[in-house]
Amino acid sequence: MDVQKEIDKLRREINYHSKLYYVYDAPVISDYEFDMLMQRLKALESEHPELITPDSPTQRVGGQALSQFTQVHHQVPLESLTDVFSYDELFAFGERMDSLIPESHNYTVEPKIDGLSMSLEYENGVFVRGATRGDGTTGEDVTENLRTVRSVPLRIDNAPERLIVRGEVYMSKAVFEELNREREIRGEPLLANPRNAAAGSMRQLDPKVAASRKLDIICFNLQYSSGEPFLTHAETLDAMRDMGFPVVQYKVYDNIRDCVERIEWLGENRGELPFDMDGAVIKINSLSQRSALGSTAKAPRWAVAFKYPPEKKESRVLDIAVQVGRTGVLTPKVIVEPVRLAGTTVSAATLHNQDNIDRLDVRLGDTVVLQKAGEIIPEVVSVNYAKRPEGTVPFRMPAFCPECGSPVVRDEDGAALRCTSPECPAQRLRNIAHFASREAMDIEGLGISVCESLINSGLVKSSADLYYLEAQSVAMLERMGEKSAQNLIAAIEKSKQAGLARLLCAFGIRQVGQKAAKTLAMHFPDLDAVMAAGEDELKAIPDIGAITAGFITEWFSLDQSKHQIRLLREAGVSFESRESVVDSRFAGKTFVLTGALQNYTREEASAIIERYGGKASGSVSKKTSYVLAGENAGSKLSKAQELGIPVISEEEFADMIR
Repeated sequence: MDVQKEIDKLRREINYHSKLYYVYDAPVISDYEFDMLMQRLKALESEHPELITPDSPTQRVGGQALSQFTQVHHQVPLESLTDVFSYDELFAFGERMDSLIPESHNYTVEPKIDGLSMSLEYENGVFVRGATRGDGTTGEDVTENLRTVRSVPLRIDNAPERLIVRGEVYMSKAVFEELNREREIRGEPLLANPRNAAAGSMRQLDPKVAASRKLDIICFNLQYSSGEPFLTHAETLDAMRDMGFPVVQYKVYDNIRDCVERIEWLGENRGELPFDMDGAVIKINSLSQRSALGSTAKAPRWAVAFKYPPEKKESRVLDIAVQVGRTGVLTPKVIVEPVRLAGTTVSAATLHNQDNIDRLDVRLGDTVVLQKAGEIIPEVVSVNYAKRPEGTVPFRMPAFCPECGSPVVRDEDGAALRCTSPECPAQRLRNIAHFASREAMDIEGLGISVCESLINSGLVKSSADLYYLEAQSVAMLERMGEKSAQNLIAAIEKSKQAGLARLLCAFGIRQVGQKAAKTLAMHFPDLDAVMAAGEDELKAIPDIGAITAGFITEWFSLDQSKHQIRLLREAGVSFESRESVVDSRFAGKTFVLTGALQNYTREEASAIIERYGGKASGSVSKKTSYVLAGENAGSKLSKAQELGIPVISEEEFADMIR
């Protein structure tokens, strides 16, 4: 490949991964792999400066402001840092500082927290605005979301008239692990790492969602202060700490070589810290010297970030076990001889799926190379085939669930194997939590923690067992009490009348969510009619299709499903449909809802549309019939206007259904 073609290819790859990382918080490669792509591009452009273009990723700061937030122009730019990957590069930075600063100078060293960079603005000690970094000069106004971050001071005593502080919003490793545990139970996609979890939380349009994520912040720079000037960066950090900001830990060193001590300590101990970090930041301490050095178009000349490569260790495979997750997915993992990796002792690592096992060709007795994905989850990255013992054989995943013995099936994408049983012990918590969830039977007070207590106490083994609970038994559970138990039993009793659509959704049949369940409930009068329907009848229903029809008939054919339905019937749970078409005035019409509706919830408006034979959609297209717009309607309204689609108000909608 010639140089121009390689440069073009690198630029396309970097731009693609930059957008996934900075804009959508959904990376598909590690930070280290991204850094290596950028380093290669920089090296090629350095060798061939005539090929540098203004739009090259090396010539700009990554990131951009998203349109759904008000844009903020930063009074002081939030610059990025130049990365170094070796001590030779670090010492070269020190030599540049020695040549540019004739007087004595020292350095601060602090951890580089892997989160979402923010500016916090204060006027007369009151927090007035918070914004993301964006492209460094323009970010997104996320003030209301930042107010929910427990460690952001909302008022500061003895503060200057105007103050701007820069910090890093992060999700602690403990909160991240708990959030992913709950997402796994609900069958939701797992978050990639704490950094992306924090970024996604901070960009939620609903501050209540951001608040539920238990984010934190650590401040690391004083961007602007109208008060008395400071002499050093260390002084500003101490002053910020005195004001009540959580501040990054730092150490001061007189020369660049002494900084190595702290860099190595941070690297060795990063696994023990509550937050993710991907490097150490080395800065000139004197603020006047910083000012004299200034910045390039991309980064300050007075600081660098020393980036740690992912730590890798070898260990021997003692066993290959298969676990059944709470969503029924069978996940293989290697059991290895314990090894210290990124701050913790690792004795097992994920292999993800059979395709990954085949790609690596992992076998019992092999010596494998381990690393932590996102510094959290141990995984196998390669096999040292030179150390493979004789007589090993390839590993194959089981055809039957190791927990309950039921057949397993491959997902449509061919990557994952899944247990087919609705009563599999491994899936019990997820199934019961889903059954009780808001979109299913909507049993108030039956969250994940209560479900766990019921299962651990032996009171519940399946969703149907909920309808046989007694208040006195529930009251004995930890953190329940008599009143809470009575309220829970009442909520369970109320759910018996939830109707066919919610019940079908609650079963957790693959590809039968709220929408498909409601479609079935509008077509069939009761559950018995659904059970009696064949695949041909089901797939003829709009929005069901052949694959979903197959999943439905397969689920109802299982003995475990029949047992659960029998228990629900005996408990008095209604199998009748509550969905009925009033008339067909909206037949063939598709509505899109946007903005805040005053007279209906989104669910109520969608249900009305469906009762009149119409369809509610989440996105605007040329096939959209109407857009029902409430207050603060956003991009959907704009797109409807561009496409010439009729936009109606709530009053006009009320006239249509009167």
